[in-house]
Amino acid sequence: MENKTTNNMRRRDFIKGTMAVGASTLIMPSVFGSAFSQIQGSADLVVRNAKVTTIDPKAPNAEAFAIKDGKFYRVGSNSEVSDLIGRKTKVIDAKGHRVIPGLNDSHTHGVREGLHYGLELRWDWVSSVEEALAMLAEEVKHTPKGQWIRIVGGFSWEQFKEKRMPTLEEINKVAPNHPVYIFYLYAYGMLNRKAIEVLNYDNEPIDLYHKGRIEKDRNGRATGIITAAPSGLIMYKTLTKLPKMTRPQQVLGTQHFMNEMNALGLTSLSDAGGGGMQYPDAYDVIQDVNKQGLSTVRVGIHTFPQVGGREYDDYKRWIGMVKPGDGNDMYRFIGGGENIAWAAYDYEIFAQQRPNLEPNVREVALPIYKLLAENNWPWRQHVTYNESAQILLDMYEEVAAAGDGKLPKGTFIDHGETFNERTLERIAKLDLGIAIQNRIAYQAEDFVKNYGAAALAQTPPIKKMLKMGIPVGGGTDATRVSSYNPWYSIHWLATGQSRGGRQMYGDDNILTREEAIGLWTKGSAWFTGDDGKKGQIKEGQLADFTILNQDVMEVPDALIPRTHSKLTGLGGKIVHAYDDFQKFAPPALPDVAPDWSPLYRTGDFRKLYLG
Repeated sequence: MENKTTNNMRRRDFIKGTMAVGASTLIMPSVFGSAFSQIQGSADLVVRNAKVTTIDPKAPNAEAFAIKDGKFYRVGSNSEVSDLIGRKTKVIDAKGHRVIPGLNDSHTHGVREGLHYGLELRWDWVSSVEEALAMLAEEVKHTPKGQWIRIVGGFSWEQFKEKRMPTLEEINKVAPNHPVYIFYLYAYGMLNRKAIEVLNYDNEPIDLYHKGRIEKDRNGRATGIITAAPSGLIMYKTLTKLPKMTRPQQVLGTQHFMNEMNALGLTSLSDAGGGGMQYPDAYDVIQDVNKQGLSTVRVGIHTFPQVGGREYDDYKRWIGMVKPGDGNDMYRFIGGGENIAWAAYDYEIFAQQRPNLEPNVREVALPIYKLLAENNWPWRQHVTYNESAQILLDMYEEVAAAGDGKLPKGTFIDHGETFNERTLERIAKLDLGIAIQNRIAYQAEDFVKNYGAAALAQTPPIKKMLKMGIPVGGGTDATRVSSYNPWYSIHWLATGQSRGGRQMYGDDNILTREEAIGLWTKGSAWFTGDDGKKGQIKEGQLADFTILNQDVMEVPDALIPRTHSKLTGLGGKIVHAYDDFQKFAPPALPDVAPDWSPLYRTGDFRKLYLG
């Protein structure tokens, strides 16, 4: 009785917290039109003189739009919205800039990033080892004694002109007295001598954590390389040993990271959980940010079991605490995943040989799938390789056959890099979606060495997914694999190029720019149950939009990643603005914490683009 009461209280707390801030009137998509036809009076906000890409096939382009009560009220020409401008209407002259719906990352680990954001040095945009080491040297000057310098993903050696990683010798020379940890994809980590000393890894066993290794030299001393073999547990666990920000700093860091997202034109994300993100404790900060009305990005969350062997019990407990759909338009609970069971997890280190699922995968995973289906819990699952998908889809089909032939609405697969047509047909028949990310663009050369350029050309088979009618959402898998910059992913979709400049795809697997943006807006909305509710500049949908710094439909391919937002609106509220639109900018956030944060020097994309 006590457990049931506690669970009910937790669920009420979740709903109460999310309803406290920014809740829009919940109108089903099917009645949007009739509801909006009854609204009278002037608009709250009008944007005019714009080149609007609506992602609405019935009216793909517009010149202006009006917003009322957080939703698009009218979309059309300047003259068609002029009668909605009243005495209290805020009017934004877009000055001919391109406007698109707010971007939506269908697979990211943004909630976790907010807890660490102020502590990280980012190499996402760096083009050489020389520049990367210079940034590290600058941090050595400013980082207090005893504090770590950490570079946690978002880059690839392929983007460096030297076509290599920095060496341990170079890192030790630049930073002899500060512990340094460089987290490379989910493949390996680099620790300088000071870091090894602090962690005492000279004296720890090689196999300290399951399926990971501390590399040792012939004298038994740690070399500074820790490797996923194939599990990245040694890498995750090493991160957990590093100092953390205080709770107030994490709240502020979450706000700053959301502001960074807004500066890139992003207004929504689907969070895939991740290592260290034990539900519900790891979500206290994001809930606090939401309760206080500080959120500027819409967040959908999933549960991610942390310990192998306890997954079924975790899901059974969570089902008693919360149900899919709890929350509101700013913060909503979606379902399970991306990890369903560790036995079913295939690691995407393309420099290594393909890993097999655990021999007991059916014994472990099938009961969980049945539990989730019986309770109408949609789930997302990390699946990289076709071979893994074949095994798991056998179980999916068995669970579906025991019911009405379908799985809970909104169930989907993450990644799908090497899926073949037969696998896509099975996915389509089950009405599953696939969330794709540009993480292959960071490992193209490694993939070719193992599988060949011909295989790379359909990794993943994006156009085949779309042709079969499978819901597809654009994403990054940020922040430890790919950069959180959505424009790197859109560039990949629209050009077929890797971060190192390799032409990976031919025309048969490349999208138009509008199609690519469509996956990042309307496409991604499906993955949080918001299809028809957001993702288009269309009457009745949530009024999320971004005015871009350049016409992304016209600029040369190489400039697509330089796209960012001059103004971002969330439900008609301006959450970011600068330059021509500075007068619309919201109050600045308090300075980022800690006061020695790398963001003060090398910064983030905000600093890089906005100065």
